[in-house]
Amino acid sequence: MKRSAPVFAVLLAAAFAAAPAHADRLALWTIVHGQCVAHAEAGQGPAPCERVDLSHGEDQGVALLKDRVGVAQFLAIPTRRVTGIEDPFALNSVAPDYFAFAWSARDALAAKLGVALPREEIAIAINSEFARSQDQLHLHLDCLDKAVAAALAGDLGAFDEIWRPMAEPLKGRVYWARRVLSDDLSGVRPLELLADGVADAKAHMADESLIAVGATFAGKPGFVLLADRAELTQGGHAEDLQDHDCAVARKAP
Repeated sequence: MKRSAPVFAVLLAAAFAAAPAHADRLALWTIVHGQCVAHAEAGQGPAPCERVDLSHGEDQGVALLKDRVGVAQFLAIPTRRVTGIEDPFALNSVAPDYFAFAWSARDALAAKLGVALPREEIAIAINSEFARSQDQLHLHLDCLDKAVAAALAGDLGAFDEIWRPMAEPLKGRVYWARRVLSDDLSGVRPLELLADGVADAKAHMADESLIAVGATFAGKPGFVLLADRAELTQGGHAEDLQDHDCAVARKAP
């Protein structure tokens, strides 16, 4: 099944241009490159980042930074210039395993919340070019929205290794979904699965958004991948499926 025709980028860009301009769309890059990497290389620790992995050099490094928004939201950010989901390097086989790095940082999320969440309540999201405030690739690691978690739990039996549109919308949007069996996303490369598996996605990566949600399939650890395409009205904001207030961490007595 094909998705709807892609939105013309010029119209979409014009629509978002009408919104209030952000002061600095390279603020994340400035922080990571100018402070976190510089401090780490000088032996001064990763501050203001939580951690910086430069084990394979700066071009293949990733940093973890606490976002100003949310009680526990963290961002996984390349330490080289990568503009966003549309950047060809994001699909390069030598690019770091960004989703796996973000998933490995769940301990940072737990430390902020004071509780370790089950995998089904944690998600990693990347937004489209037209639904982001920064022009440096960043993945949002945070709690999953409670209603979204409940909807996915009820649909687990419908997911397999083929991308299909969900029968029911999430937050008003019909996402394309598939499952992957993996404990930690190592070697899964969700962006490549999106580019190669969803109709027209590779040619229009700037329009795409993607979220990976922890799951368990018949006792085996895995993930549900959800993809959406930006539109002039709504959509292209996978981060919408997260909850930066982390209601799932506030268990009923």
